[in-house]
This record gives sequence, structure tokens and C-alpha cells, in this order.
Amino acid sequence: MATPSSGATHERTRLIAHFEARSPGNQGSGWCELWDRGESNLWDRGKPSPPLIDLLEQRHDLVDPLTGGRRKRALVPGCGRGYDVVMLALHGFDAYGLEISSSAVAEAKLYAGSELNNPSAYNFSDINSSTRYTGGFASFVLGDFFQKDWATNLPFGNDTKFDMIYDYTFLCALPPNMRAEWARRMAELLTPGGLLVCLEFPLYKAPDLPGPPWGLRGVHWDILARGGNGLTADLINAEEQKTDAEPGQGQFRRILHIQPPNSYEIGRGTDMLSVWEKI
Repeated sequence: MATPSSGATHERTRLIAHFEARSPGNQGSGWCELWDRGESNLWDRGKPSPPLIDLLEQRHDLVDPLTGGRRKRALVPGCGRGYDVVMLALHGFDAYGLEISSSAVAEAKLYAGSELNNPSAYNFSDINSSTRYTGGFASFVLGDFFQKDWATNLPFGNDTKFDMIYDYTFLCALPPNMRAEWARRMAELLTPGGLLVCLEFPLYKAPDLPGPPWGLRGVHWDILARGGNGLTADLINAEEQKTDAEPGQGQFRRILHIQPPNSYEIGRGTDMLSVWEKI
């Protein structure tokens, strides 16, 4: 699939048409409808994120699955069919997937039940890694990321903090005016020093074009490092985005920012992988 350039003519896709008349408060029901109608093929990639797999297997200094003798907790909001949740569990994390759709949670549980017992090769970039880790567990929770009630269904009670959170297509699915709240909630759910790992997508799409997916060029730096609202992120000076030493007023410090050699075809060559430490 050819990746469109940032100046490509806007295409009114089925996803855009489905959400264009919905208010920010009515987004969740829109995704539930698509899951219930069996239309997850509109965004489903069919496998876990290659850049995240490479990060887990090549940068143990950043993402070791153990801390203080216990497994680290990882969260994947908007986890869909659970590909990344299962892959994280296979790499030694206790992984939790959060979904607003009951249909998605049901499909994720079915996928995990099969995949954890007989993992596919696509869960590992190095086949030898399949025997390197003592697997954690994968669990799926129904709930709205922006609410707190779903945390009562977690096995660790009121300590609703995670060591790592992964985002690929959750932020880009949200209307732009929800970006600042997304950043605030991410910080709230992470332990001090916890990591937010983002596969930044789509960066090829101009930020002023409608979504989902919404173009995110410059958005992560604006809302996480600068504490901005993500609505004027494309106006940030490009050199400022490269300066990690002075993060600004945000709640995160960027500790890694690379173009991954392996990514999904749709974003290959434009996706960026960023790792953010909660300050």
C-alpha cells in the first residue's frame, strides 16, 4: 500500500464519514457500533507492532519486564483484538488491554486464549527470543480510558498505576480537542518514572485534515513535553522538537525518538517511535 504524502488530496473515508457528525462525548459509541457490525477491518493490522517488538528485544536498558523482583505492568488503551497485549505478555510483562467495546474485549480474549498457548512467529523479531522470556499474563478490561471506574476490575485494587503504557492508534482516533486530556490521563496512570511508548502515526497526514485517523505531526511533543493542547502543534519550530534537554511545562521527558526500521506498511518510512518518561 502506498503511503500518501502530507499534501495528498483529502479522501472522505468510511471512518471519517462515520465520525464526522459525532460530538467528542459520543466517540466511544461510534467505535462500539463498528465493532458490533464486524467492521474492525477498517483499522485492524492483524499483528502486533513491529517497532514495539524491536524495542522490547533490543533495548532492555529501557524496557526490562522486571522491577524489584516483580513483573512490570503494561497497559494498552484501545487495544482492539489484543495483538500488542499478548505480545507484551509473551515478553514477560503482566499486560492489560483496555477497550470501550464489549465485542472487542470478547474477541481479544479469544485471540489471547489461542495465541498465548501457541504463539505466532510474528510476536518476535528474533526467533530465539521466544524462549528468552518467562511469559506474563494478558488480561482485558471493558471501560472508558477517560473514566476511572474500569480500574475496579483490575487485580491490584486501588493501586491503578502502570510501569509502561503503549499507544499506536488510540491518540490518532481521538478528536483533536481531547489530546490534552489524553496526556493528562496517561500521566495519571503511570508510576513515577514510568514509560509511555508511542508509535507516532500518521505523520504523513496534514494536521488540518479530518480524521480518524487524525494527523499527529508535532502533536506528541506539544502535549507531552510542552504541556500544550495539541491543536497548534504543527506550528512548533522543528528544531525545538529535537531538543530533549528542556521539555517545558509537560509531565513527560522524551528519552528516545527514532524512525523504526520495521513498522506497518501504511506508515513505513514516516512513523516515529518515541519513549517518554513520566517526570
